[in-house]
Amino acid sequence: MAKRILVVDDSAAIRQSITYVLQQGGYEVIEAKDGQDGLDTLNTIQPPDLIITDVNMPNLDGIGFIRRVRDQIKMKFIPIVVLTTESQGDKMNEGKEAGATAWIVKPFNADKLLAVVKKVIGTA
Repeated sequence: MAKRILVVDDSAAIRQSITYVLQQGGYEVIEAKDGQDGLDTLNTIQPPDLIITDVNMPNLDGIGFIRRVRDQIKMKFIPIVVLTTESQGDKMNEGKEAGATAWIVKPFNADKLLAVVKKVIGTA
């Protein structure tokens, strides 16, 4: 059974490109349009093997989303990769403190994204 990844990003174009890359790599992908939608989605599915989230989103930003995910016992150890345009050290530190596992700066390339995913959760 393919490993499942929740992709949380407010940009439909970014979500589609991440989803395409991950599906080409053999992963199953679930999409959410912002942090709040991501939380709502997590409450209706089996916990995914990995979460990929943006930082700057409406309703609930990525840092707040990570904190809320980490507050839930069943999701405390799900790896979370931040995929964002934010490259400032303080923002990265905030993400790590919130519970982010890894940080990728956009624009990303497909090989790098798949390499990070494989490193974190293994092959599909």
